Amino acid sequence: MKTNKAYIKLTEKFSADNYLPLPVVLTRGKGVWVWDVEGKKYLDMLSAYSALNQGHCHPRIVKALNNQAKKITLTSRAFHNEQMGLFLKKLCTLTGYEKALPMNSGAEAVETAIKVARKWGYYKKRVKKNHAEIIVCENNFHGRTTTIVGFSSESQYKNGFGPFAPGFKMIPYNSPQALKRTINENTVGFLVEPIQGEGGVIIPDKGYLKECYNICKKNKVLFIADEIQTGLGRAGRLFACEYENVRPDITIIGKALSGGFYPVSAILCDDHVMDVLHPGDHGSTFGGNPLASTIGIAALEVIVKEKLAQRAYELGNWFMKELRKIKSPSIKDVRGKGLLIGVELTKKARKYCEQLMKQGILVKETHEMVVRFAPPLVIQKRELKWALTRIKKVISS
Repeated sequence: MKTNKAYIKLTEKFSADNYLPLPVVLTRGKGVWVWDVEGKKYLDMLSAYSALNQGHCHPRIVKALNNQAKKITLTSRAFHNEQMGLFLKKLCTLTGYEKALPMNSGAEAVETAIKVARKWGYYKKRVKKNHAEIIVCENNFHGRTTTIVGFSSESQYKNGFGPFAPGFKMIPYNSPQALKRTINENTVGFLVEPIQGEGGVIIPDKGYLKECYNICKKNKVLFIADEIQTGLGRAGRLFACEYENVRPDITIIGKALSGGFYPVSAILCDDHVMDVLHPGDHGSTFGGNPLASTIGIAALEVIVKEKLAQRAYELGNWFMKELRKIKSPSIKDVRGKGLLIGVELTKKARKYCEQLMKQGILVKETHEMVVRFAPPLVIQKRELKWALTRIKKVISS
């Protein structure tokens, strides 16, 4: 079994039909490059949806993983382990928050933030029992659990999965006025993505986040930022909210927190929010385990020591400028921050992604009409130039 087709056939025989991946089977990765089972080399410009900000198989994280895997990998939270405290200290020191609660997947972290916000609402804001409301935005993507898809505006995400949890109100994205109109005495949180990645790399107006933050403060509502995809350097800052000097009450992180090695996520907040939780209120067998914690420490060290946020800012600005120079009737818009960039097309993007794959570049469409470019933040300018030549060729044709 040495061909892409053979592996795909095997997978499709036994796998649920819930994804439509490009027809390539990857077997090895290093830095920004990956190889398929037939030996063909590709430039990864998706980074597993920003989980690989540090690149594939970063040696610092590999070393940390291997060392810890020989000692102990899981204790559950029934016992302490020596790595979790070190991990949470590094995380809180780097981000400026007083507390962190480790989980595994991004969706788990979002669910955790929802639970904390609701309990904060009942115990701190004194909202009437079971009346807490969280405001969300149209076109959001926060995960795939039944609670989360229940407040999605995407019909396919909800079709066949109801009934859904109550307690969520949806407003248009990029509208502080809508937030102001919708907040009431039962509102405990406003959950928002600083950039809507899955929604098509949608960038809100300058000042949007700051105005929403101020509205939340005025009304004693928690400002909750989902930085799972935009955080940890991807958008050219440690967090995308930093562009507007906004410090959310709760920040949700994941993906690159693991460097792509292992599911690691967390929520960040201060004592006055986190102290509503008590033993037995919330938990996770794997959350904060010694292997995940060790990986998380190494992943954060790479982001800081290699100045990945600064690299993303500088290279992202240059790359967007070059993409905007492409003269083609197929391009409707180029937008982004850092190395999270969307090229909106006038035709469906899938065919373009397939053609780019043939040119040795791996990307994926989002919201049908947008090609998302989000390479590992360790990418070099020469590699982006290599990609640009091929991107121009495909889009122009």
